[in-house]
Amino acid sequence: MYQAMSTLGFAQESSYTGPINLAGAPRGATVLVLGAGLAGLVAAYELHRAGYQVKVLEYNQRAGGRAWTLRGGDEYTELGGFRQRCEFDAGHYMNPGPWRIPYHHHAMLDYAKRLKVPLEPFTQINFNAYVHSRSAFGGKPQRFRHVHADFQGHVAELLGKAVDRGQLDDEVGTEDKEKLLEALRSYGYLDKDLRYRKSDNSSGIRGFDQDPGGGLASRPVFSEPIARHDLLQSGLWRSLRTMSRYETAPTMFQPVGGMDRIAMAIHREVEPLVQFGAKVVRIDQDERGVEVSYVDTQRGGTTQQVRAQWCVCTIPLSILSQIEIKVGAAMTDAIQAVPYESSVKIGLQFKRRFWEEDDRIYGGISYTDLPIGQIGYPMAGQNISGKGVLLGAYMWGTNAYELTAMTPEQRVRAAVEFGAQIHPQYPAEFENGMAVAWHRSPFSNGCFGKWSDDSREKHYENLCQIDGRIVLAGEHASRMPAWMEGAVLSAIDAIGRLHRRAVATAVEKT
Repeated sequence: MYQAMSTLGFAQESSYTGPINLAGAPRGATVLVLGAGLAGLVAAYELHRAGYQVKVLEYNQRAGGRAWTLRGGDEYTELGGFRQRCEFDAGHYMNPGPWRIPYHHHAMLDYAKRLKVPLEPFTQINFNAYVHSRSAFGGKPQRFRHVHADFQGHVAELLGKAVDRGQLDDEVGTEDKEKLLEALRSYGYLDKDLRYRKSDNSSGIRGFDQDPGGGLASRPVFSEPIARHDLLQSGLWRSLRTMSRYETAPTMFQPVGGMDRIAMAIHREVEPLVQFGAKVVRIDQDERGVEVSYVDTQRGGTTQQVRAQWCVCTIPLSILSQIEIKVGAAMTDAIQAVPYESSVKIGLQFKRRFWEEDDRIYGGISYTDLPIGQIGYPMAGQNISGKGVLLGAYMWGTNAYELTAMTPEQRVRAAVEFGAQIHPQYPAEFENGMAVAWHRSPFSNGCFGKWSDDSREKHYENLCQIDGRIVLAGEHASRMPAWMEGAVLSAIDAIGRLHRRAVATAVEKT
């Protein structure tokens, strides 16, 4: 999971510094782009702007690839023939794939700005959302703010007492000792005796049982912190890591109206160049160029061929590994070396926004050890009466494999049953849902490329090298796996190197 990769140095700031310069494109140079996901769209857009003659082949009947949004009326058929029709009311949607853009993903933000795609804040951390474990507190969900404040307070108390008793004198000098104690009192909301206890001070961070009011009902009621032993044994403190991770720290964004808005904006710039319903079945090359064979998924008929001098292939490796492609052994081995992660997302529509009206949760995410993993609350339409669609499940690993084996209807039903353990309102308020299991996606066979350290060390450079007249791009050809930024940066790097190769080749011919 990408969250774990931050500790391995992969969660780094985007290297994007601005639009790529492809000046001096050879006159009449032609490029085939395979795939109209974000990597393919960016490649086509920038190459076309530079003067290349570009053609894009896309398997789906839409652009965007995994940067995808489902709205009412949309239909989706997964592997196995399971067909779903989205019944969300107008204005509501779910993002089966990516759903957020960190502030340091400069390329995604720049393309949104250049193409005038409005963004709005995405709330990753909501202190009033829930953290939940089936084995803790009788299965009762706890507010994130309670767990955060109490863990912080208990740790500050323990450290403060150790410092005050001289148990850290070898580590903390006399001058620093008083400053550290002062800091711990402030950081942990401790009293003068270095205790974290029920008080105005602690309630000021974790919240009151009864908030201060006006008039005769104005006296607040202090809240009781969770006992240190109970909190430690619950394991809920594990959810606190999310708030400090580089890739999920504020500020984060989402396109207004759905994650596909950026892809749609790029597609509008290159629409005449894109052919939908084109299933690539063979990729060949020689010293003069690349020939791609494909079939029309809508009309059928005989296999068709199209040629170009160069090719940017953004097809996911999970699909590309099933296609005959004429490249060297090193790239072939690299294509075959990367499995794809399993993930399931489930969107649920409810009759009313009870998470806001009853639980006062506006945006953000609740975390649970139930198979559903997470519940994501919508950022748009907050504090307005009416229906709402929340992300009822976002899961990985074993849980994702188990739900992938179910029918879509069974997955939705499971999400409602599990979610009711956190929000009892689920059964009475539920209307309809959509479930996307990525290993059943016919255009990706998985969620994202799951590199291991060993496979990346052995194959990554070979995957990214230009092989004859073919170069690969996509999130799998980046060190930011699973993120749209990785796909875009990979495309920019690939077309930059391909451009230099094309210019050099044209010069050699003259």
